[in-house]
Amino acid sequence: MQIEITSQFIERLVSLIESREETQILELIGDLHPVDLAEIFEEITPVRAKYLYTLIDEEKAAEVVTFLDENVRTKFLNQLTSKEIAENFVENLDSDDAADIISELSEERQREVLSEIEDIDIASDIVDLLQYKEDTAGGLMAKELVKINVNWSREKVVDEVRLQSHEVDHVYTVYVVDDNNVLLGILPLKKLLIEPESVRIEDMYIDKIQYAIVHQSAEEVSSIMNKYDLVVLPVVDEIGRLVGRITIDDVVDVLQEEAEKDYQLMSGLSGTSESDDSIWALSRVRIPWLLVGLLGGIVGSRVISVYEDQIKIYPEMAFFMPLIAAMGGNAGVQSSAIIVQGLANQSLKKGDTWVKFFKELSVGMFNGIICASVILVYNIVFGNSPALAVTVSVAMLTVILVASIMGTFIPLTLHRFKIDPALATGPFVTTTNDITGMFIYFLIGRLMYGMTF
Repeated sequence: MQIEITSQFIERLVSLIESREETQILELIGDLHPVDLAEIFEEITPVRAKYLYTLIDEEKAAEVVTFLDENVRTKFLNQLTSKEIAENFVENLDSDDAADIISELSEERQREVLSEIEDIDIASDIVDLLQYKEDTAGGLMAKELVKINVNWSREKVVDEVRLQSHEVDHVYTVYVVDDNNVLLGILPLKKLLIEPESVRIEDMYIDKIQYAIVHQSAEEVSSIMNKYDLVVLPVVDEIGRLVGRITIDDVVDVLQEEAEKDYQLMSGLSGTSESDDSIWALSRVRIPWLLVGLLGGIVGSRVISVYEDQIKIYPEMAFFMPLIAAMGGNAGVQSSAIIVQGLANQSLKKGDTWVKFFKELSVGMFNGIICASVILVYNIVFGNSPALAVTVSVAMLTVILVASIMGTFIPLTLHRFKIDPALATGPFVTTTNDITGMFIYFLIGRLMYGMTF
C-alpha cells in the first residue's frame, strides 16, 4: 500500500496521537511499509514517535528504526531503556543491523544493552561484529547464514537447511564447510533437490566461488559484488573459516555513501555533512576548500598584477579573462570526471593509463580547436583587433589542452598516493586551472603583441 506522506497526513496523525485514538491510528498506518513509517517518525517529535512504535508490530518497529536518519535514531533511542532496546529492537533484527544500531550508542550504553540480551548467541554475534571497522567486510556482514558440513549425509543436510532457514530472512545460498569451518564452496538448492540420492555432497557443491576477507574494505566488497553480479557474498577470516555473509542491500548502502562522499568532495566539502547539522559543523566541512579557492584567487590576482602594464596598453584583453578561466576549468573538470569514474568502477586498468592519457589529450586538442575557431570567428566579426582575435583563440586552445592534461594527470596522481581522486573534480582542479589559464593567456598575449618581458 502506497500513501503519500503529506503535511496534511502528518497533521491528522499527530491529532490522533494526541487524543490516543489507537484504533484509528492503526487503520491509518497499519499497512505502511517500514520505510514510510520511518519517514513519519522523522516528521514527528521523539515523544510521539515513541508512542507510535508501541502500537506497531515488534518486528516492523525494529525494521523502522534501521531506516531512520542517524540523528533521528539517536534521539529516539535515547528515550528508551537499555532493556527496551535489547528486547524490542536488537532481538528482532539481523545481527548486522543490530550491531549497527548498538555501535551508535555510547560504550557504557552498549554494555548495558548487550547485558539485557537474553539469547547469548545473539549477544555473542553482535560482540563479534562490533570489533570490525564499519567500512570493512566484517563491519558489513551478518552472522545469519545457512551452512552444511561436506561430510554430512543428504538426509541430515536437508534437515539442517530446513532448520537453519528459520533464522535467515532470505536464503540465497547454502555454504559448504569442512570440519574446521573452512569455506569449501556453495551448494545450489536446485542441485540438492534434483540430484539422485546416490550423489554425495562433495560431488555437488561448487568450489570456485567469490568471497571477501573480514578486513577487506567496503569498496573492494562492492566492487567484487558488482563485477560478478552477486546478491550475496560469503566472508571468511584470515585462514578461510566462514564467519558471515554480505547481502546486496548492504552494498547498495555502501555505494550510496561513497557516491555522497565523492559528490561532497567534488563540491568542495572536506567531510560528510547533513542539512540539519549545526552551523559550526556545516562551516567546518566547507571552509577548507573555500580557503583553497581564496588562496587560488589571490595567486590569480598576483598573476594578473604582473601583467598590469599589458592590460593598460591593451585593455580589451580584460574582456576575455573570465572566458579563458571558465573554459579551462570546464575542460579540466570534464577530463578529471572521466578518469575518476574509471578509477571508481575499476574500468581503468594499469595498462590503460597512458592510452587514456593520450586519448584525453586528443579530445582536448579537438575540443580546443573547435572552441578556438568559434571565438576567432566571433572576434573577427564583432571585434576590431586581429591581434586580440588570434591571441584569444591561441590562448583558448592552449588552455583547454593544458586543462585536459591536468584533469587527467591530477586524479591519477592522487590515486597513486592513496588520496581520493574525487578531489580532482572539485575546487582543486578548477582553482589550479584558473591560475594556469590566466598565466597562459597573458603569456601568449605578450608573445602575440610582440611585447618584451
